[in-house]
Amino acid sequence: MTQSNLIDFDTKTQSFHLHNDDISYVLGIEAGGVLAHLYYGQRIKQYHGHLKSPRLDRGFSGNLPKSSDRTYSLDAILREYSYEGDGDFRTPALVVRQADGSRSAFFKYQDYTISDGKPTLAGLPATYVVDEHEAQTLTVNLVDEVSQLTLAMRYTIYRQRPVITRSVQIINNGEQAVHLEKIASMMIDLPVGEKDVISLLGGHANERNINREPITFGTKTFQSRRGTTSHHMNNFIAIADTQTNEFKGEVVGLSFVYSGNHKEEVSKDPYGTYRIAVGINDDQFDWEVAAKDSFQAPEVIMTYSNTGLNGMSQALHNLLQQRMVRSKYKNSVRPIVVNNWEATFMDFDEARLQPIVDEAKDMGIEMFVLDDGWFGHRDDDNTSLGDWQVLAKKFPQGLQHFANYIHERDLQFGIWFEPEMISIDSDLYKNHPEYMLKVPNRTPSPSRNQFVLDIGRPEVRENIHSQMKAIFDNTDIDYVKWDMNRNLTDIYATDLPASRQGEVMHRYVLGLYQLLEELTTEYPDILWEGCSGGGGRIDAGFMYYMPQSWTSDNTDAVARMKIQYGTSLAYPISSFTSHVSEAPNQQTGRYTSLQTRGAVAMSSVFGYELDLTQMTDDEKQAVKEQVAQYKQMRQLVQYGQYSRLIDPNEGNRCAWMFVSDDKNEALVFSFNILSQAQPENKMLKLVDLDADKVYEDVATGDEFGGDELMHAGIYEPAVFSDFNAMIYHYKAK
Repeated sequence: MTQSNLIDFDTKTQSFHLHNDDISYVLGIEAGGVLAHLYYGQRIKQYHGHLKSPRLDRGFSGNLPKSSDRTYSLDAILREYSYEGDGDFRTPALVVRQADGSRSAFFKYQDYTISDGKPTLAGLPATYVVDEHEAQTLTVNLVDEVSQLTLAMRYTIYRQRPVITRSVQIINNGEQAVHLEKIASMMIDLPVGEKDVISLLGGHANERNINREPITFGTKTFQSRRGTTSHHMNNFIAIADTQTNEFKGEVVGLSFVYSGNHKEEVSKDPYGTYRIAVGINDDQFDWEVAAKDSFQAPEVIMTYSNTGLNGMSQALHNLLQQRMVRSKYKNSVRPIVVNNWEATFMDFDEARLQPIVDEAKDMGIEMFVLDDGWFGHRDDDNTSLGDWQVLAKKFPQGLQHFANYIHERDLQFGIWFEPEMISIDSDLYKNHPEYMLKVPNRTPSPSRNQFVLDIGRPEVRENIHSQMKAIFDNTDIDYVKWDMNRNLTDIYATDLPASRQGEVMHRYVLGLYQLLEELTTEYPDILWEGCSGGGGRIDAGFMYYMPQSWTSDNTDAVARMKIQYGTSLAYPISSFTSHVSEAPNQQTGRYTSLQTRGAVAMSSVFGYELDLTQMTDDEKQAVKEQVAQYKQMRQLVQYGQYSRLIDPNEGNRCAWMFVSDDKNEALVFSFNILSQAQPENKMLKLVDLDADKVYEDVATGDEFGGDELMHAGIYEPAVFSDFNAMIYHYKAK
């Protein structure tokens, strides 16, 4: 059957219309061959050419070369992309240092192509298609006639998703090299209207807090300069109408598919229009593009919703889950793990770990994960990173012996690595000190008494690859936790000339992606989990290689409510993991009941991180019951449609829910944080149910109409204890 076009070019209006049943995106060719932004939002049937920016003589706004039209200025129109030196004084998306040292460019429209499917981005993670008919791609080529640079702007629209992806490529068709000092992956100018920007900020053990603020005059920058996505600022932002909330209103989500330095710039100009640019952080970035060479920028995912923040998140969740993750486990329920880190830290040997494995078997847990301290001569965090050989004193009969012990008890075996790091006290450093990132004639800066390998270099990647391969080929391993416990400093590569040291940070990320591509392809049966001191590198790009990541090193249930709530704004539930740890909690000192710790952790990919052998008989029985309960609900939790109901940042409560695709089953998690002597009556209203179905509360047998649960709601019981959790389970009759 012939599929309808998703992209049309109107020769009369000189405009491109990207559209499906949900959205329209319109851009046009303006005077001077400039690419102008015209519309992005809810589906329109046809664009008739009326949205060109108003013409007005703006003082101190320049005009086109050789033009006498003072009403047309690049400084005042809505644009798709801007360049330093073209008369637009707003924040540029692209800065090119030309061979003559100038930073001027003027890219004019040349031609376009429309193709079925979606092209891959060489060396970079990106969303994909499984059928070329599920998406179409528009490539618009702009040319700077002086330098003979081509700017290829790519837009892909999915047929059945409210999603457009964007990326840009610079192709040097000239005879001289140029330097990219800044290259945003996308830019968009939006028309007047009151808007907010939502970001995910925080710090180590306090990641992805939702921050919402009005966009006012000037430029607001969200960024990481740390070499990674970072705990401090995630590379996702949303632009929302001021009245938009979780359930209604317009919002555009922007997710940058990249795992290194990033920058999101949000500006409002004196005329009330907005400019948003997303891309690689131009701080410490300077990339040489040789003659006849090219540079590909990473992808940005643009998600539009007119049904509030939940609608945006649900569309993004589904896209990332189905068209970003490639792992064989992308639609499989994930195993329940116990990790030994908070139980033993590095003070262990096989004899100490075996009883924990036995308890895990008895409780129904499905995987044992061996964390830091199994390699080199590592008894503390001052040594051995880079030496990925088994520490014989801890495993005198070898690691395979311990793996056999675990597998004989029908558990899977997981193991921790930190492949990007090196210790001074290591054989790797003794043999190859040049592998470490460090500036000549300067003493490098430690963090956690460890340093960073220059993963951008092929020989460094090959060394780490061969060491990990030796472990994988000689030990039956089911899961790998890939950690990174510091940010990048001492930015210098000994294999690059002085003029190209601005390439080091991006080359690091490209090298990391290449190493991940090789290992995940070579060992597809391993379930890979990302980690960076917890949540320091949770991003869409990492999901391309690793279907899940450790959400945060903070395992406190109350703190995790906000962390997991914020993470869900941009990332699907199946992509982040949560563990029950001991009480009082090791990070906060807070005592929280095992029931509440379980409920918070069961709201994502579930596990434990404590010494199971030290639990009381009652606690062990409670764990057995939690494990059995999660096994019944995890398909729905990990892959059901998720909605946020009550924001823990706005009061004393938190709630979220999961609904099956057929709307026959729903799970609701509700938390009351602090007890009150005279509590308010608490009402809870659900969403996304079938209004015509009757639902039974599995625990009580009470029946409710779907419309009742959504519109009338239920009263929650008053509970006189802090940190209380309720789980409601409904099934359609």
